[in-house]
Amino acid sequence: MKCLIVAAGQGARLREKGQLKPLIEIKGVPLIERVIKRARSGGVDAFWVVSGYRGDELRMELDAFSARENLRIDHIVNESWDRANGLSVLKAKPYLNEPFLLTMCDHLLDPEIFRRLMSVPAEPDTVTLAVDFNIDRQLNDLEDVTRVKCSGGFIHHIGKVIRDFNALDTGLFLCTPAMFDALEESQAGGDDSISGAMNVLARRNKARTFDIQDRVWIDVDDPAAFGKAERLLETGLL
Repeated sequence: MKCLIVAAGQGARLREKGQLKPLIEIKGVPLIERVIKRARSGGVDAFWVVSGYRGDELRMELDAFSARENLRIDHIVNESWDRANGLSVLKAKPYLNEPFLLTMCDHLLDPEIFRRLMSVPAEPDTVTLAVDFNIDRQLNDLEDVTRVKCSGGFIHHIGKVIRDFNALDTGLFLCTPAMFDALEESQAGGDDSISGAMNVLARRNKARTFDIQDRVWIDVDDPAAFGKAERLLETGLL
């Protein structure tokens, strides 16, 4: 299965660690390389990466990594990288017309999450989000993480500021092309984000959930999260 990775943003909150977020090294390995290697260990066999901010630099490094690892990595360019992340996903519409995984360049996940999610049937016209019900685990900042209200395997609402929630968005999705249609509809309503598209699908009962159970993940979005990720890697918990 192919995996689309969003890596177009500026990543300003992690600027003290490096100028280009996907290439910031964590325990000696660039962040995006760790994301790709984990997905590959989970069974992904090809990658599309959406670049934007300082894209030439990122694409050059990824091409070198691709050659070293004998791994297919194709590029998609988002020149409007300063807009919400849904626009980066929408740029992939001409290239992906079958089920695919979607993840972020700064989310480190246990490879088993990829493996288990890929085993879930991709129902037509649906998108399935891997969610974490362990909201008290404190690996991810509840003030920053995207929150999810869900039950019975369906998402009812998703967003960073919703007050009524019982799960966290891990940033890993099993998509069908319905994701692109939902992104276009959400964008027409003024919301360029992935969460906006998921809310469109939720209103139609087409936004599904997959419980990661006790598996570990972390959004490496700021220095505090970076430190947590380093400790998880040191201890072998991630």
